[in-house]
Amino acid sequence: MPKLKTHKATAKRFKVTGTGKLRRRKQGIRHLRRKKSKRARRKFKTYVDVAPCDRKRIKRLMGL
Repeated sequence: MPKLKTHKATAKRFKVTGTGKLRRRKQGIRHLRRKKSKRARRKFKTYVDVAPCDRKRIKRLMGL
């Protein structure tokens, strides 16, 4: 079997924790921020877990 290449765009968007969980940033942070409440803008800083249905596909793209 040949080696799998890492999908670089995926590697930049997702991080793997020490225990192997996948984390991602939230969407909607880039523009139209003045409309959003301060609480909503603050929430964009946090990382959230990747949905279970997407984990297998993302891990394969990252070469894990």
